[in-house]
Amino acid sequence: MQRDWNLLATSSHYNTAVAVHEELRAGNVESGITGLEELIEALSRSDERALESYVTRLMQHIIKWKMQPERQTPSWVSTIRHTRRQLRKLQKDNPRFTDDWIRARWDDLLAGAVDEAQTDMGQEIDAPPPLTWHEVFDVEYRVAKRDV
Repeated sequence: MQRDWNLLATSSHYNTAVAVHEELRAGNVESGITGLEELIEALSRSDERALESYVTRLMQHIIKWKMQPERQTPSWVSTIRHTRRQLRKLQKDNPRFTDDWIRARWDDLLAGAVDEAQTDMGQEIDAPPPLTWHEVFDVEYRVAKRDV
């Protein structure tokens, strides 16, 4: 029986690994290698989508931070910090996700972040604030104390 490795790998990484194991135990090395290659590709795409999602979410929160200063909360600060940690962890685990890799996708990621921020804020953003690398990855955001 010929397996559809691409379909399997895109539907379940675990089931693909099990199927590869079965193929190799049965002596079907060529089929097992094909399955392993598909699994590696699927895992790579999954990690790429995760990294893009983290960057987009981070940008989205910083856009909202800049456009709605009156609504800044400690939970926004926490989300920014948490998302940065997750991004750096993903980069550490996947050395191909360099800062240059992110910079090469910056405009597309920013466009997605603007769309998400518009949805969150319930308003169109005619001229989104520019975002620098420093603002997204280095600035330490804090909620200003407000007079009561």
